[in-house]
Amino acid sequence: MDAALQKIPLVDLRAQYLSHRDEFDRAVADCLLTSSFINGRDHSAFAEEFADWCGGGFVVLCGNGTDALTLALIELLGRGNGTGEIITVAHTFIATAEAISNAGYRPVFVDIEPATYVMDPTSVKQAISPLTRALVPVHLYGQMAPMEQLMEIAATHGLKVVEDAAQAHGATWRGKPAGHWGNAACFSFYPGKNLGAWGDGGAVFTRNQALAARIAMRANHGRKDKYLHEFEGLNSRLDGLQAAILRVKLRYLDSWTAARRRIAGWYNKRLAGLAGVQRPEVHPYAGHVFHLYVIEVDERDRILTELKKQGIDAGVHYPIPLHRQPAYAHLGYSVNALPVSSRAASRVLSLPLYPELTEAQVNRVVEALAASLTG
Repeated sequence: MDAALQKIPLVDLRAQYLSHRDEFDRAVADCLLTSSFINGRDHSAFAEEFADWCGGGFVVLCGNGTDALTLALIELLGRGNGTGEIITVAHTFIATAEAISNAGYRPVFVDIEPATYVMDPTSVKQAISPLTRALVPVHLYGQMAPMEQLMEIAATHGLKVVEDAAQAHGATWRGKPAGHWGNAACFSFYPGKNLGAWGDGGAVFTRNQALAARIAMRANHGRKDKYLHEFEGLNSRLDGLQAAILRVKLRYLDSWTAARRRIAGWYNKRLAGLAGVQRPEVHPYAGHVFHLYVIEVDERDRILTELKKQGIDAGVHYPIPLHRQPAYAHLGYSVNALPVSSRAASRVLSLPLYPELTEAQVNRVVEALAASLTG
């Protein structure tokens, strides 16, 4: 294939591996030599290191981000019986709502802010009922929700707040990171995340030591030691190999975030003035980490097809909002509910973004996009 037509992936995990191959290989070899696959040295070390990186507190490592949300909700609220309600957004991956249901609560979907795609406080106020127990704001695409307003609403109504930070490793609101606003913040280490493992993984970060201890027990069969179980729990543990990999990656996360912001700046500059493209908006209070670089365009599906023909592996996050998913038909939302979420779902387009992306590649992506817009 001609060099000009070389495929540009949405995320390039191979390039990340090759950039730090020796360190990754040593970390895996050390884990194999010590046979520390469940809990163990790397597990406890990464939990401490990630807690420090999150600004100081306590981290419980678990099997995936969905479990992290489920565990946090159960320990904060108790397991529900299906009648209590938890408010979240429809413009997110289904895992957010699955965790609410898995914890025994009914998801209530609210709309998003049109410019930033995060939870709209006005919609939250309108959705609160006597059955509301908690809020789960989603920090989407690398930008945090307006936590100051949301925490005021929560305080007024006596609600718990669990932040879905699966796409927001290192993001801030008014200088404070996820988990320093709500009762807990839940992270995913899915491979494509800003801090991704080589398989599934997740974590709960909280400043509440007692809460962290309860979550850790529930994630490990409800036990205090090997054969003493205080209650029934789950088997949701981050394995030692993943912890070893994540320890290596954590050392580079700040520099990778700086690279993501630099690349977003390249996109912003080159897309300025390109008719038909709405660039990402960063709220003045937000420290955006650009997990994704998301634009809006008309005829999104046609443009996506054209980009792929030109070797540009763009993506869509997310084409069908949760309130219109078959899985949640029983909740009774109309097709016209949540109009901002529905409009975004038909227009958003994620362009390639990863720390190793070059300025020349960004130029090629923008040129392909411009050609697609006029095609």
